[in-house]
Amino acid sequence: MSDETNVAEVQLENANPQIFQRSGERLLTESEEDEDVHDIIDDREIFDLIRSINDPEHPLTLEELNVVEQLRVQVNDGENTVSVDFTPTIPHCSMATLIGLSIKVKLLRSLPDRFKIDVSITPGTHASEDAVNKQLGDKERVAAALENSHLLEVVNQCLSARSI
Repeated sequence: MSDETNVAEVQLENANPQIFQRSGERLLTESEEDEDVHDIIDDREIFDLIRSINDPEHPLTLEELNVVEQLRVQVNDGENTVSVDFTPTIPHCSMATLIGLSIKVKLLRSLPDRFKIDVSITPGTHASEDAVNKQLGDKERVAAALENSHLLEVVNQCLSARSI
């Protein structure tokens, strides 16, 4: 292996991403803290679940990179649906599928089974948008991906809290 190959392997696709300010923490109301009250799941609650997912390439969260935004989260609690669009930092991001898979896994692990979860790339923001969306929308492909121990380890790293 030549030195050029080693450098190419460590080189980041987006070496200097734009960093955005995190939004403030949401204050809980008394009804949200009361376990006996049915709490309707809303857009902000879903955003709060996914905003701190770690980017696989940078020591930053998906919120800090503006990959996820609250306005791109839609929840219909009555119809049991959650839809999240995410925006990769660059149009040819090779990590897009991994990012989408991390979002989907976080929501699958956090939400009641009654929810149908749709995670896709924000329209027009990625060169392979259709292919990535097809993978993320296919339950069998997602299940197969999560059976891959290496891939599952990377997803779990994205979902784990980073020590600062």
